[in-house]
Amino acid sequence: MLTTTLSFENLHNHGELFANMLRARRELFIVHNKWDLPEAMGMEYDQYDTPASRWVVVHDELGQVLAGNRLTPTTAKCGIYTYMIRDAQKGLLETIPSHLLYEEAPVSETVWESSRLFVSHNVPAGIRRRVHAQLVLEISKAARNLGATQCLTLLNANWPRWAGRVGVDMTAMGPVMNIAEVNNQVVSMNFASNLH
Repeated sequence: MLTTTLSFENLHNHGELFANMLRARRELFIVHNKWDLPEAMGMEYDQYDTPASRWVVVHDELGQVLAGNRLTPTTAKCGIYTYMIRDAQKGLLETIPSHLLYEEAPVSETVWESSRLFVSHNVPAGIRRRVHAQLVLEISKAARNLGATQCLTLLNANWPRWAGRVGVDMTAMGPVMNIAEVNNQVVSMNFASNLH
């Protein structure tokens, strides 16, 4: 099992990995979950897949994507968009309620957003927990390398069951909300104590 953090600067060094990650996102979010999201050439994408973002990918030696995630700085701005959680709070995203945070969404160089977190449905049940743990570990490493002490993420509200197992300090930042028949909640992953 390998992990790679992709950016627009290095994705040319990794062959089809970026495209495979977008294909895996389409397979899960559009085909399996039946979410109404943009797609082209068999890939799912949105307005946050820009050069400002990074993508953490867990994959095998052949480039088959097992899991993935996108990291976006909370300082990002492109047209009317910033980052998903903040834009939802501002009412720009009709599929995510605007009351998803208890306080105003942060804009800080030390706070990034983690979004589009997934583990492929093709990953066997016997290794799903290990793949998920590897993804979260790599997200924390990548975030710290980018100078982040904290990542905000919109997750399934069952996160308290597994947060301790993957060794990440997590705190609820908003109420539990039903989105697309799933209970979700904005959570902060706190990395400040792990900075070197």
